Amino acid sequence: MTSSEKIWTAGLVIIGDEILSGRTQDKNIAQIATWLQVQGIRLAEVRVVSDDEDHIVEAVNALRAGNDYLFTTGGIGPTHDDITVDAVAKALGVEVIIHPEARAILEKYYADKGGLSEGRLRMARVPDGAELIPNRMSGAPGIRRGNVILMAGVPHITAGMLDALTGKLEGGAPLVSETVGSWVAESEIAQLLREVEQAHEGCQIGSYPFFREGKVGANFVIRSTSRETVQSAIDSLTDGLATNGYDFTPGGI
Repeated sequence: MTSSEKIWTAGLVIIGDEILSGRTQDKNIAQIATWLQVQGIRLAEVRVVSDDEDHIVEAVNALRAGNDYLFTTGGIGPTHDDITVDAVAKALGVEVIIHPEARAILEKYYADKGGLSEGRLRMARVPDGAELIPNRMSGAPGIRRGNVILMAGVPHITAGMLDALTGKLEGGAPLVSETVGSWVAESEIAQLLREVEQAHEGCQIGSYPFFREGKVGANFVIRSTSRETVQSAIDSLTDGLATNGYDFTPGGI
């Protein structure tokens, strides 16, 4: 199997009591999933965990074992409850060290902002053996150790770290997707959806029902790494809808 045929996957651990309490709404899942698809990697599982070392260790070990990559967001800042680095180091069985390049970056960044305090120096801590992910937004770098990638929880900083990682991770062919919408209850064409998916190897069909204007409908998203497979599946699905007397809208409703 070549790297383009293999389905590469990633897990994501979102860390922070503020997410679980509802004080902060997570915006990273969507942007990370979208970015990963462009890299040819599929986001396979997401867990949200509290600022508790044991919970983080358990989630990191579970998701990195089942995926090609493991991403974390949150908990790499300067305060006492930013414990992601410690937890990931524990999960990996390595020590925490001050990364000399990270220290130099932070010293330069904070030179005109009051200097490098003990709290700010915490952001230079990494699991031993890690490399840095540039962060042009706030100075403090992200962290990569093998297939484990630690990023900030603030979405615009996360976005900058993803940008710095673009093209750096091995993946397969990116997913191609097309959407078809129809004013039909998905239960009425469940068998058709199953048959189309089974007839097209490597194809996934997502069904997303909705209720609008007093009517039931659904959008069907066909995904594959092959554009030809997606087009063939679209043709089969629309033919099936038409045969059963249902109108459809290319691009979705």
